Amino acid sequence: MTTDAVIALPVRSARAGRVWHRAFPVLVIVTIALIAWYALAILLNAPQINDQALRDNRTLTFNELAQASWAMERPVLPAPHQIAENFYETVFATPINSRRSLVYHAGVTVSATLLGFLLGSLLGIALAIGIVHLRVLDRSLLPWVIASQTIPILAIAPMIVVVLGNIGLDGVLPKAIISMYLCFFPVTIGMVKGLRSPDPLQLDLMRTYSASQAQVFGKLRWPASTDFLFASLKVAIATSLVGAIVGELPTGAQAGLGARLLSGSYYGQTVQIWSALVMAALVGVVLVFVVEAIERAVRANRGGA
Repeated sequence: MTTDAVIALPVRSARAGRVWHRAFPVLVIVTIALIAWYALAILLNAPQINDQALRDNRTLTFNELAQASWAMERPVLPAPHQIAENFYETVFATPINSRRSLVYHAGVTVSATLLGFLLGSLLGIALAIGIVHLRVLDRSLLPWVIASQTIPILAIAPMIVVVLGNIGLDGVLPKAIISMYLCFFPVTIGMVKGLRSPDPLQLDLMRTYSASQAQVFGKLRWPASTDFLFASLKVAIATSLVGAIVGELPTGAQAGLGARLLSGSYYGQTVQIWSALVMAALVGVVLVFVVEAIERAVRANRGGA
């Protein structure tokens, strides 16, 4: 064994130890959560199993009761392995173009999410620029921006769908507008904070150099606001996904994660509901990581420049 290999062994062991030290608390929490989930599944599903056993004049042991609770076709609370099996079947074992495929439904929802996110981000940035540069908008518009978020999205979503449907706008656009309604707010608030973040001394220095408002914005306010912008975009992309899913509920959509949740609710397919929820959570995580990757690329490019 070479000297370099001997030196590398303690380094690798130290890295493995750090990884295990970080992963161990997560594994403990996940294990506890799974045990509690299986126990709760027995508690919630047992009454139906016991009722059926009484009708059949049978007495179940605890082991039989547990196994039956974890194998119900339409359980009150599905066991984790039931959700995992359904998720695998609808994601990996089903053609993507099939209406049973969660990948297909996720693609429909993501299309509305991204369109709503784009529209909401542009609207939020535009409102923030106007609020920062025009005092009248700061005093008159900002309170209304804040007040707009007090309206429950479940109440306004059907109205948006009906109004746009009456003027011939349907499909992905109503869902995108609902997503835009949810995601423009964090972008607006974050950008207002970011555009106002430069030090007053820096602003005075720009005025000393007779810089125009456009120059102050391009060289000082906008660079100072990028950290605030990306923090807001991470929140906005998650709320945009929620808006797209909510937008699919009042439309009676035939495709999308919201449609899967709705059909599962109609037919009592709780396993289908939970699988759709897992897919929605994974999609949200992926979208946030994409925004974070773009943020890192922007920072690296800015640092290299």
